[in-house]
Formats: sequence, C-alpha cells, structure tokens
Amino acid sequence: MKIRVFTDSRIAVAYAAAIVEHVVEAEHHPTLSLATGETPSALYAQLVEFHRRGLSFTDVTTVNLDEYVGLPKTHAQSYHQYMQEHFFQWIDISKDRIFIPNGYVNNLQNECERYDRILQQHPIDLQILGIGINGHIGFNEPGTAFKPTTHIVGLSEETIRSNARFFNSLNDVPKQAITMGLQPIMQSKQILLMAFGEQKAQAVHLALEGDVQTHVPASILQIHPNVTFILDEAVAKACKLNL
Repeated sequence: MKIRVFTDSRIAVAYAAAIVEHVVEAEHHPTLSLATGETPSALYAQLVEFHRRGLSFTDVTTVNLDEYVGLPKTHAQSYHQYMQEHFFQWIDISKDRIFIPNGYVNNLQNECERYDRILQQHPIDLQILGIGINGHIGFNEPGTAFKPTTHIVGLSEETIRSNARFFNSLNDVPKQAITMGLQPIMQSKQILLMAFGEQKAQAVHLALEGDVQTHVPASILQIHPNVTFILDEAVAKACKLNL
C-alpha cells in the first residue's frame, strides 16, 4: 500500500489524474471503474482538461460502482446523470463502452446478475474510489458480511444523512442502492482511493490501521497488492499518520 499526501486537494487530484492518463495510454482497451460524489468530481474536471489537450478515451471502457435504487437515469441526482454532466458529455468515449448499474428496473436481482456479467467481460485496470464517512466503498456499507458480487444494499442512516445535501429533503434520499461487490474491486489491477478534508479522517484512519473488519469495508484494501491512498494534509494531520 502507498500513501501520498499533498498540501491540498487540487494538487492531489492532479496526481491522480496523471495516473489515470498513464493507464489510458499504456493499456490496450483499458477499463476504468468510476466513483461518484464530491471527491471524484474534481478528478473528472481534470481529465476533461486533459482531453482538451489531446487525451483520447475512444478505447476506454468504464464501469461505475453504483446507482440509487428507484431513481430513473434522467433524475438530477442519479449517478447516470452525474457521470454525464461531470465527465461523459465532455470526452470522446463511445456510449456503448459506458456501463452503470440500473436501479430503476422491476427485477433488481436480474440487474445485479446482468452487471456481474459485464464486470466479468471487462476486468478492471484502474479502480477509482472515494470513501464514505463510515468507511464504505461503493455502497458496500459497514456491519454486514463482505459481499463479492453486485447486490442491493440498504443505505445506512449515516450515508442517508450525508447524501441529503444533494436532495430537497432527507425524505427524498433513496434508501437503497445497487452496488458493485468487493470481488471486482479487489481484482482490479490498481486502485486509487482519494480522501480530502478532516471529515474523512476517521474513516481513513480505520481503513489503514488495525485488522480488516466488516464494519470498515475500506479496510479490505489493506490486502490489495497495488493500492494508493491519495490524501490532503487535512486528512493526514487529523489521522496523525506517521509518514
């Protein structure tokens, strides 16, 4: 495991984007697994700028980590819409190379199985992760057994409260999500986890210190052979990391 600490998130994001660029250019038909939320949005903005300077995504396949259950793709807070607004509409990726779980279907179990087949066909070269304030990655929430495959999860109260800022009210936040399981994440060739701000410090500390434990899903990353935690100084100081 590598830990890289930068004075601020802007420099950290530039570092992460340079790694993504290297994978895009070095791998033959690379697959990127993408996260959503506040942390990755700056990364996508940097990659869009790289694209304007000549980086092509025509050979790239993307698979997203998760999606809310019950939101149509066109909903303003769906992750389909997030990815379109922050990334896909600005780059030259082919639409048929973009894969995101669909949480707005009648048969969610069939959708889980469909998405697992996609993941089997497209092994992940680079996995981008954020981390929830409770230590979740994707929507793999604390307190349940690690699940290897795509599954439906009930969102924790902590996650619902954290995500309420994106909705009109707490009651509007979906209570379930469809999420990639831990197996394809852990089978990724390389993982980048970005965490910025003191509010993420405890989750990062628990992910890095001590045993792998189900109540801190991100702690499983300790056993991955090629994972980098990309942090700002606010996280590192609050964690009291010895670097």
